[in-house]
Parts: sequence; structure tokens; C-alpha cells
Amino acid sequence: MNFALILLIALVATGLIWLLDIIYFKKQRSADAKEPLIIEYAKSFFPVILIVFFLRSFLVEPFRIPSGSMIPSLKIGDFILVNKYTWGIRLPVANIKIADINQPQRGDVMVFRYPVDPSVDYIKRVVGLPGDKIEYTAEKHLLVNGHAVPLVFERDYEYFKGLNSINSKIYREQLGKHNHAILLQPDDPPVRAEQVHAFPHRANCDYNDRGFVCTVPPGQYFMMGDNRDDSTDSRYWGFVPNDHVVGKAFFVWMNFSDFGRIGTTIE
Repeated sequence: MNFALILLIALVATGLIWLLDIIYFKKQRSADAKEPLIIEYAKSFFPVILIVFFLRSFLVEPFRIPSGSMIPSLKIGDFILVNKYTWGIRLPVANIKIADINQPQRGDVMVFRYPVDPSVDYIKRVVGLPGDKIEYTAEKHLLVNGHAVPLVFERDYEYFKGLNSINSKIYREQLGKHNHAILLQPDDPPVRAEQVHAFPHRANCDYNDRGFVCTVPPGQYFMMGDNRDDSTDSRYWGFVPNDHVVGKAFFVWMNFSDFGRIGTTIE
């Protein structure tokens, strides 16, 4: 569901009804005549819809985390806020950038439109910037432009996927300015080659038994989930074009299953 488009349609419809009433219908009514219900509703809802549309389009937008691909940084059921302006101002619905402010950096948590189906929003961490060479080895070591990303074991970790208990290990990763936790399952392969799609710029990547190497094309980003072995990400469906960027995730404002998550900042 394209909620931004629905809001825009509602905004235009209520605004148009209100405007038509001002310039035509009001003049046709007698002074003591009651306002038609549709005009009353339009005048009441237009300011509210306008405020929500502006806030959601240009400042912050709420999202809900539906999967475990970003555990332990984000958990299923987290309601998060996404900064819509830090990486530039974009036209609502069309998502066309009209003003640059900052650029995404390695380690930022990004919400973006899924390249395979742009009607769906995804959230992952920025691992590779335009022009970067990304390597991921059989030992689960991430290298950016030939430099190993610092990785330190922290502790064992267990979580549930449906009714299944998953035993993993938490590591701390220093990616750019971000020191964040990631989840690894040591016995899993770095990438399941049989699940890799034929995505645009697929020739920029080389997959083998030891992992993969990808060079990020201009104007695109390489994304990975923090739950590295349970994340469908750029390893499988390719790069994220700049015009698919929605915003930067920065805050957990609610989780009805775990109130302790409220107020968590996203590293």
C-alpha cells in the first residue's frame, strides 16, 4: 500500500472541496443554510492531513520492523522513526531528490524501496558506497576496499524464528563511524549462491565457494542485514539505486512486545 499516495489524494480531494466551497458553493447557499456534511468534513480534515503529509514526507516517517533480518540492532515489532531530510529533500510519492544535504555513509541504517518490488520498503545497513569494493569471506570477514572491517566477539545469543531456537553469536563491528552489533551463525555459508538473482550490474560481482566480491556501481549502495546469516540483502538481489532511498532510521519509539525497546537509538 502506497500510504504517501493515499495521503496525497486525500489532501487534494479535501482541499479541492474546501476551495470550491469558498469560490462557488458558499455563494449559492442562504446565510442561514447548514453546511453540507461533505464540506464540513473536508474543512475539518484538510489541515490535519496537510500536517501529517508534510511531516511524513519531509521530516520523519514511522515504520514497523516485520522480520528478524536486522537482529540484534532491530527486533521484530519495533516501531521506528526514519529521518526523511538528512540525505536530501525528495518530492513525495515520486521520490525525486530536489535538494542535496548529506550522503549516506557506511554503517548507516537505511530504509529504501526494494529493488525487486519498489512498492515494498526494506531496511538494511549500508555496507558499500558507490565505487567501493566489497568482499565477504568464508570466515564471515567483511572487507571494504581491501581493508578488513574490525570485528570483535561479544557473546553467545539465542533467538526464536517461529518455533525454532536459533543459536548464534554476537560480534561488534566497526563500520565507518558506527560501532554496532551483528549476528553470525558460524556454520552457515557467507552466501547461498543458488539463491542469488540475476540482478542489474550482476557482472560487478564474483561469487565462489569462499564468498563473494562486488564493486558497487556509481549512484548505488550495497546493503546487508545485521543478522548476516538470516538476511536477504544485496548479496542476493543486488544494489540499491539512489532514487530508491527513503531515509535514515534513527530511533525506536515503540515495541508492544518489549517495552524496554522504547527510546532505543539505532547505532
